Amino acid sequence: MQPHLFSPIESKSQLFKVIEYIHFECHRLCKKNLGYLLPVAGNIGVFCHFEDEFIRLTRIREELTEVNNNWNKKYFKLHTPILIPSKNETPTTTYTYLYIRRPDKNTPYIGDVDFYMEPNKYQTLKQSLLSRKSIKGISIFDRPDLDLIRLSDPEINASSFIGQKTMDENISFTKN
Repeated sequence: MQPHLFSPIESKSQLFKVIEYIHFECHRLCKKNLGYLLPVAGNIGVFCHFEDEFIRLTRIREELTEVNNNWNKKYFKLHTPILIPSKNETPTTTYTYLYIRRPDKNTPYIGDVDFYMEPNKYQTLKQSLLSRKSIKGISIFDRPDLDLIRLSDPEINASSFIGQKTMDENISFTKN
C-alpha cells in the first residue's frame, strides 16, 4: 500500500484524478471482498495527509459544492455531480456528495466510498459478522453512532463502507 501516492494534491485536476483512482480502487475492494459489486451510496471521500493540502482541497471543495447543503457537516452536495464512466466490470457511477478529510496520521488510506446494500441483505451480512463469523476483509465498523460495515485489504490503499441507506436517504432521514 502506498499511502501518499497522490499527496500533496495541488489542483482541481489532480483532485479529479484522485477521485477516479479512489472510485476504481473501492470497487476493486468491494469485488475482492464480497465477490460482487454494489451500487455506491452517492458520496466519495478524499483523505488529506498534510494540513496545507487539507486547506487547499477545502477551498477547491467550496468551489465545487453547496456550502450550506451538507450532511453531518462533512459531506457536501456537489453543484455538478461527478460522473465516472464504466470500465471493465465497474459500472458508470455518479457521485453527488464530496468529503475532504482532515489529515490523520493513523489513516494511511487515500480515500473512501460508501456502498449501498438493500436493508435485508445488509442485516443478513451484519448478523453473520455479529455471530462471530469471520469474513476476510469485512468487519463491523467500530463506531456506535454509525451503522456500517467496513471493507479493507492491506494491498488496497482505499477503504470502503457498506450501509443500508443512500446519501439521499441519509439527508431525508436527517431532515425529518
